[in-house]
Amino acid sequence: MKRFTIIAAGLLLMTGCGPDKEEGHKFIEPVSFADIKIEDSFWSPRLQKHKDVTIGVCIDHIENHGGFLNNFVEAARPEGGKHQGYPADDSDVYKALEGLAYSLQNIPDKELEAKCDDWIDKIAGAQEEDGYLFTWNSLYGLQNRWTDMDLHEMYCAGHMIEAAVAYYEVTGKDKLLKVAERVADHMIDTFGPGRRDWVPGHEEIELALVKLYRVTGKKEYLDFADWLISERGHGLATWAPEANGYHQDILPVREVTDISGHAVRAMYLYCGMADVAAYTGDQGYIDALARLWDCVVNKNMYITGGIGIQNHGEGFGEPYYLPNLDAYCETCSSVGMILWNWRLNQFTGDARYTDVLERTLYNAALAGISLKGDTFFYVNPLESLGNHHRQDWYFCACCPSQICRFLPSIGNYIYGLSKDALWVNLFIGNKSDYLNIETDYPWNGKVRMTVGPEGLKKKEIRVRIPDWCEDWTISVNGESCKPEIEKGYAVLGRKWKAGDTIELEMDLEIKVCAADPRIKDDVGKRAVQRGPVVYCLEEADNPDIDSASFSPETQFKETYSEDLGGIMRIDSDSLHFIPYYSWDNRQAGKMKVWIDYKE
Repeated sequence: MKRFTIIAAGLLLMTGCGPDKEEGHKFIEPVSFADIKIEDSFWSPRLQKHKDVTIGVCIDHIENHGGFLNNFVEAARPEGGKHQGYPADDSDVYKALEGLAYSLQNIPDKELEAKCDDWIDKIAGAQEEDGYLFTWNSLYGLQNRWTDMDLHEMYCAGHMIEAAVAYYEVTGKDKLLKVAERVADHMIDTFGPGRRDWVPGHEEIELALVKLYRVTGKKEYLDFADWLISERGHGLATWAPEANGYHQDILPVREVTDISGHAVRAMYLYCGMADVAAYTGDQGYIDALARLWDCVVNKNMYITGGIGIQNHGEGFGEPYYLPNLDAYCETCSSVGMILWNWRLNQFTGDARYTDVLERTLYNAALAGISLKGDTFFYVNPLESLGNHHRQDWYFCACCPSQICRFLPSIGNYIYGLSKDALWVNLFIGNKSDYLNIETDYPWNGKVRMTVGPEGLKKKEIRVRIPDWCEDWTISVNGESCKPEIEKGYAVLGRKWKAGDTIELEMDLEIKVCAADPRIKDDVGKRAVQRGPVVYCLEEADNPDIDSASFSPETQFKETYSEDLGGIMRIDSDSLHFIPYYSWDNRQAGKMKVWIDYKE
């Protein structure tokens, strides 16, 4: 068992501070989920559960309980009707639809595709003649449109665009894509230099416009995204000055040094900045992202990869203020952390961003949904008194629909392609034209990669060596090798032909982790981690959880158990740890990640 000190807010202190300044443009392109077939002992059952259970839960609430889909039906009627629910509920239809599209790629289903087409017909029917689409104002008065920057009109438009792009990429059907273009064209006709200023209250449209640009090639969408980002921080918003921090509107984005405000909005803004900079090479955006990443990861992130605290507007407090009981770690913000770090990896080819992505994926994000796939966490604390539980839905349903769209998209994050290399980022079993991966990760550190049937034109395969891994070996076609390591990647170069194999074996040693001493809530405590998975104590296994403690002399053992969907348990004589993502799936009880440590 390895013991080491975790520095800063939950991770080994990251050297450097973000995207390399000399690299102005993204040079790694993602391999689309549409080109990946997941076949994995850990993820495939979850994707099947997503299709069999989670999708049905989301469809039921959207069609039958929340009135979300019916709002589009009512908005399409000439005589109008009554809106049900929250103004931003349109976005949950779009996010669920995006998740349905991803699921169709993983597990084709004609009935589900027909369901998507029905939803798209209803969405298209609610669009106004000039392209505007937001059911709240269509039903309560179009004279109110574009009068409240925090009404989520552009936020909803962004999620609709993302759904349209995903469905088009999976099915080739462009009906919703045409709706998306009309929405974007309407916004461009309404806002911009010489027309109107605008600062969206909830970021999302910015990254979505770049996706639309990528699919259509229409540069006006990229330019509009850039303009919207540049509008922030100039006193142009309609909300009160005291709310500017909440909305990331204190300073122009190129001048920002510290994270502030609502965590999900911040993540979407940073994703948009990265996307725009990928095409424009905007050094101001790149430098700001470097400062912000350092601030988030090294001063404001939990060991689970989650961000945000409950008593600061779903956002951030002072650096190193990371209370466990009051941790917010909204599921949506965890997905945002994954999306942002994914983009930064593409700029730099630096594995540290994927290390953060993986940490968040296997802990903070995965905790957002139950093992049965039918209930959800909005908030993901690192300690519970026994009264915090997943729910089957929320009035503000952003997190259920978010996890619905995120889980089936994990194929996006496995590989990257640059001019000379294939980058292997996540160890998830899959088949693709590039590689086939076989593994029992994260419980087993053995990963076997086989070059696809058409060979590989790239001269290099770069395999990430995770930051938690201290001992590892790698072989090519059965021969051990010691490759050069560049920015956390093992660089393997040769003329790759079909059937060539790479075998990576990582030591999944149990580690006892200490927080930065500036994190007051964790002083005198330790957490347990194995591979990328952070562990916790749950009262179901530890009746004396309130007095639980361990010391340097404590000996741990690991045992695979079929309990909780199949997990690697970690036990000592008196303590019984389970993966953090799996807590609150049995009887109600207390939970702790950070445990008293007696030195």
